[in-house]
Amino acid sequence: MKMLFSCFVLAIAFTGANVNALAQRETANGVEVEKDLSLLRRDIRADKKKLIAMNMTLTETEATKFWPVYDQYVAEMTKHNDDFYSLIKDYAAKQKTISDAEASTMIKRWAEIQIEQAKTRQKYIPLMEKAIPPRKAALFFQVDRRLYALLDMQVSSQVPLIVE
Repeated sequence: MKMLFSCFVLAIAFTGANVNALAQRETANGVEVEKDLSLLRRDIRADKKKLIAMNMTLTETEATKFWPVYDQYVAEMTKHNDDFYSLIKDYAAKQKTISDAEASTMIKRWAEIQIEQAKTRQKYIPLMEKAIPPRKAALFFQVDRRLYALLDMQVSSQVPLIVE
């Protein structure tokens, strides 16, 4: 299982290396960044559930209880991620003309979204522990957090920095 996760990490890292130049590229209106992020999100969403399943050994009874809770968790996290990607699209569209006030508002909103994500994770810890044993719940959150960290790394590599 760990080997499979490691292979996925390497694939993401190589993909990140290929798009690393995007981080330095300015766009006229953010269209290229939006397109790249959309493709990345689609790929991660398609594979995430498979990766979770491959890294967790669930009995049939555990799986019956776990997957509905997982689906609820993903639905809530998707709302936060949609807010985040909306913020990124906004930034990409304004990157050349962003004002100090807009930059301040965006970075504060980004921090709020991270807090909301952490609260959602915290909310689901006891729900996961009701569905599966606590050690397996901990494993789920470890794998899930690694996947989100990879996605964050990918997004960060594709978003141009603010030009002073």
